[in-house]
Amino acid sequence: MTEVPFPDLTPESAPPGARRTLEATAKHLGYLPAALARMATSPQLMDGFLKASGLFESSTLDPVAREVLVMTMAVRNGCHICVAMHTAALTRLAADPALIAALREGRPLAEEQQSDERLAALQTFTLAVIETAGAVSDDQLAAFLKHGYTTQNALEVVLGIGAYTMSTLANRMTRSPVDAQLAAYA
Repeated sequence: MTEVPFPDLTPESAPPGARRTLEATAKHLGYLPAALARMATSPQLMDGFLKASGLFESSTLDPVAREVLVMTMAVRNGCHICVAMHTAALTRLAADPALIAALREGRPLAEEQQSDERLAALQTFTLAVIETAGAVSDDQLAAFLKHGYTTQNALEVVLGIGAYTMSTLANRMTRSPVDAQLAAYA
């Protein structure tokens, strides 16, 4: 495909159902991310992703744990823009640079010498949920729970997977570029 059929929409050129969100995002961030500008082609997808990701952000998983899940999804699904965006988020959260490097490279945290066992369990469980389409074994669920997670957290993993499946697949389909504001994290 030589020409990208998904334009970088603006608040003026977007479908009416996406305009207010694009305006608010540009005002809040100081720029309009290309991923959202392209996702706005479907106001329903954009709205669904923003609602689902907002719900995920309000989950009981801590901020670094949420970012571990998102980075696991981004790397697994090959979403370069999500990797850059969530590398920036982990950096803002003062996450260990070794953790960030392992996640970016798709390395199992459980095999890292100084990894946080709890975050490793989250990464392992996230991948198990994806690989089994949610039909994790009793042992997989027990391994997750033994690290202090709850059954609510297990279902919040499903929420995070759902939200970031939408964005990673949409970003790949629309061939969203990394914004200049995130280039240092690409």
